[in-house]
Amino acid sequence: MARRWLALMVLALLSTVAGAQEAAPTPTVIHLASEDWEDYTAADGHGLGWDVLRKVFEPAGVKLDIRSVPYTRSVGLVQLKEVDALVGSYRDEAEQVLYPHWNFDSDHIYALGLASNPSPTEATLGKYRLAWVRGYRYENYLPNIKRYNQIQRRTGILSMLKQGRADYYIDALTEIEAVVKTAADPALYRYSHLAELPLFLGFADTPQARALMALYDQRMEQLVKSGELKPIFEKWQQPYPFNSN
Repeated sequence: MARRWLALMVLALLSTVAGAQEAAPTPTVIHLASEDWEDYTAADGHGLGWDVLRKVFEPAGVKLDIRSVPYTRSVGLVQLKEVDALVGSYRDEAEQVLYPHWNFDSDHIYALGLASNPSPTEATLGKYRLAWVRGYRYENYLPNIKRYNQIQRRTGILSMLKQGRADYYIDALTEIEAVVKTAADPALYRYSHLAELPLFLGFADTPQARALMALYDQRMEQLVKSGELKPIFEKWQQPYPFNSN
């Protein structure tokens, strides 16, 4: 009888602990790592991406703590569980990273090349020598890619194209536009739309990050249904990515 009573007490205690864990409050801060993308996730906290994420988390009582690092470093910080999430990942892009149901934006992917070259399409990408910044893994998200090089940084892209070391450079539209602005003669270059790739937060595999991911999905569903994110995209003059939802 005593053993049965003790076993029941242990089970009751375990149930109490489990219930307490399930009822653990959502953290009041989310630690985010992102590359410093101008007018999107800038290091000083301005930009479309930060505005969207503030709208997601702050009304729910969660403040953003921002860390600006190169993209590949942001992935490593999540894998090491040193931050709660990285910003601007494609779905299932990184291992040991958790992906939510909802994206918060879409990347408008373009190919930049000489204006004298034909405009590439997804169907013709396999014919060309391509280049993009290391870590973006476009080979997993664009079809027919056969020849590509990964570069360390965006400086030198125009000379690379002009000297024929690559046929096209692939990146998000805002980054392509920033590169073209540095050209002495922008008319020498042309960029063509390739695809729309949903952008996600990539969460760490920790209890607090899982709680934040659940809150994120809940809030995103509410905000998309209510249309409350539309004014943010209008403010930054960017396409609204949720019309299909």
